[in-house]
Amino acid sequence: MQGVLSELEDLGANLVALTPQLPEHNRASTDKSNLNFHLLTDPGNAYAEKLGLRFEVPADLQEVYLSFGNDLAKFNGDESWTLPVPARFVIDRGGIIRATDIDADYTQRPEAEKTLDDLRSLG
Repeated sequence: MQGVLSELEDLGANLVALTPQLPEHNRASTDKSNLNFHLLTDPGNAYAEKLGLRFEVPADLQEVYLSFGNDLAKFNGDESWTLPVPARFVIDRGGIIRATDIDADYTQRPEAEKTLDDLRSLG
């Protein structure tokens, strides 16, 4: 999404990402990837849970995550071992969700052009 940020802004949109990571880890991600949009923290994935978009990482996968240095308890600041289901929302100026892209398979992300098309359709 960073690659189309200027196009999003030209369409009058703002890009915001929501993550369970603590702010200090968000800063590291933002700096490492040169992100120019806001990363907001959702402690314990509480908002994701309200949306029905939170899942618990199974114990066997927790071990895999840890072997790669991904300690969710450390990064997220809680022991829940939960993650949000990847989701993208296009919300109009009135606060109404006009388009969504949600897939439990984190490797299946919509193309940025899809989000641009969704925004253009609000015209």
